[in-house]
Amino acid sequence: MTAIVLEEPGHFKKIEKDPPTAPVPGHVLLKIRQLGVCGTDLHAYKGRQPFFTYPRILGHEVAAEVVALGEGVTNLQVGDLCTVMPYRNEVEDQAVRRGLTNCGSGLKVLGVHEDGAMQTFITYPAQLVFPANDLSLDQLSMIEPLAIGSHAVERANIQADDTVLVVGAGPIGIGTVAMALLKAARVLVLDVNEGRLSFVKNKFPSATTLLLNDDVPVALMKLLNGDLPTIVLDATGNKASMEKCLNYVAVGGTIVFIGLFIGEVSFPDPLFHRKELTLKASRNATATDFEKLIRLMRAGLVRIDGYVTHRLAFDTLDETFVQLYDPAAGVIKAVVEMA
Repeated sequence: MTAIVLEEPGHFKKIEKDPPTAPVPGHVLLKIRQLGVCGTDLHAYKGRQPFFTYPRILGHEVAAEVVALGEGVTNLQVGDLCTVMPYRNEVEDQAVRRGLTNCGSGLKVLGVHEDGAMQTFITYPAQLVFPANDLSLDQLSMIEPLAIGSHAVERANIQADDTVLVVGAGPIGIGTVAMALLKAARVLVLDVNEGRLSFVKNKFPSATTLLLNDDVPVALMKLLNGDLPTIVLDATGNKASMEKCLNYVAVGGTIVFIGLFIGEVSFPDPLFHRKELTLKASRNATATDFEKLIRLMRAGLVRIDGYVTHRLAFDTLDETFVQLYDPAAGVIKAVVEMA
C-alpha cells in the first residue's frame, strides 16, 4: 500500500509499505477515503509544530470505511463509513480516570505522536471509531476540527446572555463560531484576513466581523456600546494574539486558548487580577464532542457548505501541498482525496 511520509520539514516522500495484518481484538481495519488538512499538518510541514518528531506520516481528520473487524467489535460493521477520534491514551492515569481523556499523560495523537492516516489503510481501536453512514466524506473529515471548537465552547461555559469574541477565523475558529452560535450568544469574530472575515459573514450572517487594527478594545467598545466581550476564545496559536486577549475581555470574563505554539505566554498580572479573569486552555476533544457533532450534522444544525475550498489528490500531494501556503489561494479548508 502507499503512504506519504513527511521525512523532514518541507519534504514529503511517497513510499510503498506492507498493508496492516488482520486487526487484533478490539480493533478495526480502515480504508482511508479522505483526510482533512489541519493546521497541525501545515505547521509540521514548516517545522513549527510542538511535540512533533520526524519522519512522520500525517493525517488525523479522517473519513474512512471499515473493511475488517477484530474479535469482540460490536459497534461497527464491515462497510460502515466512519470518522475516528485521533487521540488515544496508553495509560489510565488520573486524568483519564477523571474523564479527561483528551489530557492523559500517555496521550498519543494520530499523525503527531504516531503515524497517521495519510496512507491507504490503518488499524485503530474500535472504541475510537464513530460510524455515520448517512454523512458525506466531507462531513466525516470535518468532524474532528469541529469537535475542537465544540470542546472549546463547552470549556468556556457560554451562557445565552454572553458576548463572545472568537479571535482567528481559520478552520478551528470558524468551527468555534458555529458552535458558539448554537448557545444563542452574540458572536464577534476578529481576524487580520479580510477574505476569511468575508467567508464568516456570508456563512454566519448573525456574527459580527472585525478586522484587526491598532486599537481593538476601542473598536469592540464602539460595537458593544461601551462594553467588552464576556468570553474570548483565541484560535490563532499566536503568542502576540493570545497575550492581547486580556485587553479584549470584560471584567469577570473568561479567556480560552484553543491554539498553541512553541514558547511562553506572559501578561501583566495586575491587569489579570484587576479584571478578576478566568483563563482556560482547551485541548483536543472528547468522545462526547464527536457524538454531538454527528447528531448536529444529521439534524442539519451544523452545515459545512463552502468550508472545503481546496481538494488535493493523494497521488500528487508531494507536489501540490505547498499551494496551501499561498495567501492568494484563499484557503479555508483543504482535503486530501485518496482516490
